[in-house]
Amino acid sequence: MRVQSLTLAVAGAALLAPTTLPAAAVPPREGPLGHGGGAVTATPSREGPLGHGGGAVTAADLLDRVRACTQVSRGRYRTDDGARATVPVCATRQAVFWKADLDVDCDGRPTARCNRRTDPLFSADTAFQQSDGRHLNAETLPYIVIPVQSGIWDPPAHGVRGGSVAAVIYRGRVQYAVVGDTGPRELIGEASYATAHGLGIKVDPRRGGAASGVTYIVFRGSRVTPIEDHRAAMAEGERLARRFVGAR
Repeated sequence: MRVQSLTLAVAGAALLAPTTLPAAAVPPREGPLGHGGGAVTATPSREGPLGHGGGAVTAADLLDRVRACTQVSRGRYRTDDGARATVPVCATRQAVFWKADLDVDCDGRPTARCNRRTDPLFSADTAFQQSDGRHLNAETLPYIVIPVQSGIWDPPAHGVRGGSVAAVIYRGRVQYAVVGDTGPRELIGEASYATAHGLGIKVDPRRGGAASGVTYIVFRGSRVTPIEDHRAAMAEGERLARRFVGAR
């Protein structure tokens, strides 16, 4: 697998962030993972019909809706430096999605688990910032990394921006997250330490991650404000996922 890439913070913020985020309604979580730190996994069983106040949407529900690919990217992405470009960005009316690996992004505010000692390519910047102006916390906030806008794909043209809501799926688990960072223009398949933790993926930014089998679904036109409010991202993700799996 490729090593987690340096953040293209300036380029991503300029191209993808439409406005400054408003003041935080809920303070960001700072605690360690496993102690209210923010990463959770949504895998409860159904208890009623989807779309009618029933149980949570499952990984199988979501994967069933992304079996076929209508490609919207002009080209394909590589998952690793030197690999062949094999990953298209696909779309439905309600979402865009891709299937790739997961490299662990530790970029953002330095923490006990994400810093220059634990990650040789650590960057203290993220393309998008919290409502208080600070960079995101990869250790506690589930976020995904999207390629910077390029001739391959234009995320804003498909309703994908900083704060957009995503569902990340791996081995039967669903982790709701936000778009929180941008990466190299030709690479795809990266998410924060907290996202990997929530999916049960090894979180070491140097030797962790998943080599394949990760599905990223981003709901078009969605946005969590403030971006650091993970509880809001979970609630909005469940709502949008329920609508997504009910659409035919």
